[in-house]
Amino acid sequence: MELTKRERRRLRLEKLRQGSHEAQKEHEQRAEQQKQFQQQPKPSKSKYYIIASVIGAIILAVSAYSVYSINKPGPYDNFAKCLSEKGAVMYGAMGWCKYTQGQKAMFGKSFKYINYHEFNELPGISKTPTWVINGAWYENVQSFEKLAALTECRV
Repeated sequence: MELTKRERRRLRLEKLRQGSHEAQKEHEQRAEQQKQFQQQPKPSKSKYYIIASVIGAIILAVSAYSVYSINKPGPYDNFAKCLSEKGAVMYGAMGWCKYTQGQKAMFGKSFKYINYHEFNELPGISKTPTWVINGAWYENVQSFEKLAALTECRV
């Protein structure tokens, strides 16, 4: 059964009207969604102030802890001070000698109290580090126990 030209034309027009009606509905839905989105309340400035305050407090706490840990005494401060008071001197090559750097690392933050000099300040040093205690030379890395026994300092 074939449709006449008029019926085919009417069917086409009907399809176009339905498509147009659906497109109109979609457009109205999008417009409604956009309107609802625009009506949503924007975050208030006080929310930003609270976030900024929290971030500021965190930064302040981290800074305070950093200052505290830098100024906190090292675990071997008294031992290092005693070694220097007893005349112990460490000669080394901090720039390139891994053994000198290792001896320094043993003292940690307390190394600042060690009487340290570069090896070229004392002629005759062939190994670094070299400790000079009571006129005697002790080459290589020395343990805390040995340094304590030589100087009668407590670790």
